[in-house]
Amino acid sequence: MAHLSPENLERAAQLISLYPKDRSALIPLCHLAQSQDGFLTEEAMQDIARLVGVTPAEVYGTATFYDMLHTEPVGTYVIAMCTNIACLLNGAFELLEHAEHRLGVHVGQTTKDGKFTIEEAECLAACDTAPCVQVNHRFFGPLAPESFDALVDDLLSGRLDDVVPPHGVLNRVERTVGLVSDRENEVAQ
Repeated sequence: MAHLSPENLERAAQLISLYPKDRSALIPLCHLAQSQDGFLTEEAMQDIARLVGVTPAEVYGTATFYDMLHTEPVGTYVIAMCTNIACLLNGAFELLEHAEHRLGVHVGQTTKDGKFTIEEAECLAACDTAPCVQVNHRFFGPLAPESFDALVDDLLSGRLDDVVPPHGVLNRVERTVGLVSDRENEVAQ
């Protein structure tokens, strides 16, 4: 029996059709499953393996290679805080300490309500907005303790629901425009 919802199985078929080889859809399918459950469950990885013709171990290997994919439960909002040199010089460690205090958890932990997980990031490549933060792969910064608190409040209130999807769904999974593969043309005909 499939773990992915009927809607996600339909979306998976659409995603697979975008690629010349089924296994090329592996990462978008991982994001699709993560959007359903908040992380990649063992059952979801088995579904993905069947859909693209690989082993569950290959899905797991791919998922554990990329830090944007989670094989363990994480918060609805994963907050990645950059502590590389530009952010460090602009107060990243102080901001990280403030975030831990505000949320009541340390790096690598999830709040008891399951809303937030804090991660330390080596570099988010947004040095011009140091110290910067990503929430589910969406950039915010420069942040100070007060603006971090406002960000948390906005996330909790739902004011950022249109900007920050739960569990970091990538735009590629929701793709409705762009280049059409030969397989997609065949499916459409």
